[in-house]
Amino acid sequence: MRKGIENMKIVLNHKCNLTKNEFLAYQQAFAKIKTAHDIVMCPSSLYLPLFHLENISLGSQDVSTYEMGAHTGEISASQLKEMNVEYTIVGHSERRSDFDEKDNDIKEKIAKLLAQGITPILCVGETSKEREKGERIEVIKRQLSILSSFDTKKIIIAYEPVWAIGTGLVPTVEELDEVLTSIHFSYPESLLLYGGSASDENIEYLKTSQEIDGYLLGGLSLKLEKLQVFLDLC
Repeated sequence: MRKGIENMKIVLNHKCNLTKNEFLAYQQAFAKIKTAHDIVMCPSSLYLPLFHLENISLGSQDVSTYEMGAHTGEISASQLKEMNVEYTIVGHSERRSDFDEKDNDIKEKIAKLLAQGITPILCVGETSKEREKGERIEVIKRQLSILSSFDTKKIIIAYEPVWAIGTGLVPTVEELDEVLTSIHFSYPESLLLYGGSASDENIEYLKTSQEIDGYLLGGLSLKLEKLQVFLDLC
């Protein structure tokens, strides 16, 4: 963690998990979690109205590129604002691959969020093929180029190597340092999170990087006993 940053920013991405009753039970159990880190919880959009935890920020997993209007199935930034959403994940690799989201789409979402005072959490990262070809930095620079017209101190960047998500694998120390240093050099005012199989078993390894300001957690966010261990070790 960089000098001058007191607490880690920990973003919990529930993805498409938990039924309504499971989410209510999850919150009840989560209330017992103890940590000094800044927590952002991103449940399914269906459960945003059910969120009631104190001292934890509410986030959403996505936002529409559209304003309110005739856009069936979409959720606008202004609607998220009305639900007290403070953060929104954009550009997640699953959105890019499963829904063919392009950089311009993500740029539009960031603009909509900033206009509502919601902090975007922009996900960037390379695929296994791009990693093998040595294109890691080039890919990430392209994905980050959409930030050129924004005030980046209002944007969080999450480095999530696509090949690491859900695999149990994490980058080497050299890879982490290369990518994170490059991002921080270009965007020194942005908080930088790491995501991609971060766990209670590899947190000590990840802590060797001085460039990580927090973590974006997927599967681990649903396993509260392991999450508590992770938070204790951060």
